[in-house]
Amino acid sequence: MKTSIFKNHKSIFVAAFIFAISTSSSIFSDSTFTNLTDPNQIRIFHNVTERIRCICIPSIPIKSCSFNNCTVSAKLKLFIENRIRAGEDADTIVDKMIHGFGPEIVSDPIVAKFIENGNQGMAQSIVVGFGPDILAKPDSTWIDLSIAIAGAFGVLLIYLYLKRRTAPKAAIATETKGDSSFDRYISEIEEKQK
Repeated sequence: MKTSIFKNHKSIFVAAFIFAISTSSSIFSDSTFTNLTDPNQIRIFHNVTERIRCICIPSIPIKSCSFNNCTVSAKLKLFIENRIRAGEDADTIVDKMIHGFGPEIVSDPIVAKFIENGNQGMAQSIVVGFGPDILAKPDSTWIDLSIAIAGAFGVLLIYLYLKRRTAPKAAIATETKGDSSFDRYISEIEEKQK
């Protein structure tokens, strides 16, 4: 009986599996883009944005940060592009994000905009450095485990639903065969009444 449930509803299980895979890949996709056009500069940009954390959501790298909701990270992305255009490599940019770019960086248009808009904290952090906390060190173990548990729970619910739904049909099928003890009991009563 269990194998017939699985065979009959195999397509539902396959669809649930495909949905789980597509959902997990969209969760971990990158949402950043760059205005850079040189392939080497784009490579450097992606290397840096993988290693620096999002300002608004510290548990993800800036590469996966939603710039629609985090304007500070969007401006920091532009600042990183400016550093790449100035000829700095990925390791240099990451090191300077930790230890600071120095007072001459206030001439960068993004830093000047931070100062103009009153975001002194961000400008100061770029000048003297954010410290090692700026590095993206997301521990995805718990996120992956939560997604796996939710997926397993969903498959279990589907299985239980399908099992419950097909169980009455199986009971009806066995009763119609005439092999049930109830049918024998009825036939015995009928014979005694004759």
